[in-house]
Amino acid sequence: MQTIINPFYAARNKYAISNTPLNKQRITYAKLPASPVNASPVPHLTSLYHFSRAGEYGDRSYPGNCGGNLIKDLLRYFTTKNVFDPMTGSGTCRDVCHELKVDCWSSDMHQGMDACDASQFPRNHFEFAWIHPPYWRQKLYTTDPRDLSRAPTLEAFLERYRLLIDNCAGSLVSGGKLAILMGDYQDREAKFVPLVFWTKHLAMQAGLRQHCTDIIRFSHGASSSKKVYTSSFIPGLHDVCMIFEKAPV
Repeated sequence: MQTIINPFYAARNKYAISNTPLNKQRITYAKLPASPVNASPVPHLTSLYHFSRAGEYGDRSYPGNCGGNLIKDLLRYFTTKNVFDPMTGSGTCRDVCHELKVDCWSSDMHQGMDACDASQFPRNHFEFAWIHPPYWRQKLYTTDPRDLSRAPTLEAFLERYRLLIDNCAGSLVSGGKLAILMGDYQDREAKFVPLVFWTKHLAMQAGLRQHCTDIIRFSHGASSSKKVYTSSFIPGLHDVCMIFEKAPV
């Protein structure tokens, strides 16, 4: 039997993975560090983000759906008036904005809107942008060759990713914020791909600067947590939300 590293890569190549746990896992709890008291309007929003309930936003059956609580907390923290959501997926960010009564531009590749094509979107208009891009080919979203998850090579993915970040940067007003939720990727062919690193590299190239600490989001409800693998690896149990700022002029 072939050794399997990445379950998503294996699934695309029709390798079987058991969904039956070898040993029933116990629920364990970790004590998080105490957070300093400050004037934040969202005191529980720290560099460690734990929220086991996804909330009633978007469609949880949609591949890669991340839940809307983090988006909600960010919008409350930055007191945002309008949001750019060019990769809406099942509408998670749109639903959050509707609840908070925040104006939201929401579009997606499924609607024929290419988030990497700046000509399709307003310029210098939004106070906040949210994107949760594909972690390269971890999950395949559409059959459209423009889809980042369909990029045949890492180089092709990074070029499209650069266009996406450039588009988001151009959509922001001076001082606007761009939040990107990204996780690293690994498969048998590409090995470990540090997509969080590449996100920061491309954002800096686009003229953005990091606004605050990374937010480590615990990956509750990930489909991989319910599977059993035949290989040995260190599981990734989080992704990273990075907040960038368009420099004030």
